[in-house]
Amino acid sequence: MNALFIGGTGTISASISRLLIDMGWELTLINRGNRMEIPGAEHIRADINNEADVADKIKDRKFDVVADFICFSPDQAERDIRLFGGKTKQFFFISSASAYQKPLVSPIIHEATPLSNPFWEYSRKKAACEDVFMDAFRKDGFPITVVRPSHTFANRTITVPIHGKHGAWQVLKRMLEGKKVLVPGDGNTLWAVMASEDFAAAFVGLMGNIHAIGQAVQITSEELLTWNQIMDVIADALGVEYKPCYVPSAILSKCASYDFEGALLGDKSHTVIFDNTKLHRLVPGFTAQKRFDQSAPESVHYFLTHPENQVEDPEFDAFCDRVVEIMENAQLQISKL
Repeated sequence: MNALFIGGTGTISASISRLLIDMGWELTLINRGNRMEIPGAEHIRADINNEADVADKIKDRKFDVVADFICFSPDQAERDIRLFGGKTKQFFFISSASAYQKPLVSPIIHEATPLSNPFWEYSRKKAACEDVFMDAFRKDGFPITVVRPSHTFANRTITVPIHGKHGAWQVLKRMLEGKKVLVPGDGNTLWAVMASEDFAAAFVGLMGNIHAIGQAVQITSEELLTWNQIMDVIADALGVEYKPCYVPSAILSKCASYDFEGALLGDKSHTVIFDNTKLHRLVPGFTAQKRFDQSAPESVHYFLTHPENQVEDPEFDAFCDRVVEIMENAQLQISKL
């Protein structure tokens, strides 16, 4: 079996790439070569947005599976259909569970839940991409499988509810310095987190699966944690005390310095319970193996031992200090009423 991945070196795609190599698949990656390489995979250096160049480089090739991990707009979806129509038996589009309806009518989420997120353009574009691919399936038999992940993590990433423009390190640094960290709401919203290795196992189970063609499938863990539990696990891995500063999501979403509206009102501030019945039917026997409390210490260790991940963000640190001061003053004023 052979596969072509557009991207292939990101949080979820790198785990899938490594698993396929271990399973003996012939794997080709198309990317610009700006990130790590996957040993054992063929690498085609190209920008997928240069359609003519990519078309020329794959003109004599066909693949059992093609997956695009970096498709974010309907125009890019239409480009993929032009490039890979007739060249693959199955095409994967990586959508997002954030595209589901917000505000929620029910906390139970399954593939038939409407896609409607007025708070986040990213999610609306993912939903629009799904429409393009599904329309091509209905009209021309384009062999699409849509996958909707929720929050997936690996050693190079770490799950925190709010961070600045340079990633999560400043949040970890605040915890190490004994400072409070910003947490939306009261920290009790349930959140689904999934190790990238578990996501990879489920994804590979859909590859070459004729029953998955023309389908949308969400891949999430059944493990649900509150943000308080998530941050407490991280604090424990750091060997420090978890000190939250709770801020209503509606207030954080109004901050002029950061665009939190989509990530909070359109995603993380909602308790959701994913119904993975469809995934289990398509991939019998699949069960996520790695709990967050087992994975978080690995991610923390990776950050602490890889200085290149320790990107300072003094602007976000100052922002957090100011928000903490405002919230503490507000609590003091309310206590006097």
